[in-house]
Amino acid sequence: MPRETPPEVDDWIERLAPALDLDPQDVATNRLLGLTGQVAHGVTRPAGPVTTYLLGLAVASGRDLEDAAGVVTTQLAAWKDEHPAEGDETDGIRPGPEGSRS
Repeated sequence: MPRETPPEVDDWIERLAPALDLDPQDVATNRLLGLTGQVAHGVTRPAGPVTTYLLGLAVASGRDLEDAAGVVTTQLAAWKDEHPAEGDETDGIRPGPEGSRS
């Protein structure tokens, strides 16, 4: 069962989309949040929003959202196969000496 989107996200979209001359109804919120989460947990947390941006660029250049999302999913699966232990990072920052986060 898909998670429910927090109401603040919908409110934010309703505010931001028109300010960017976009229709809030065109935002595939659940699809974007799902892919972002998968990448954030499968690659590293910072890769999530970067992937969402790249996905947006692909769609803006004319690519179908589901086609672009399929490419992301395929690339994520390949990444996980090539980097089996690296998907455990939560924020992309590895602890420095003595557990510091430098």
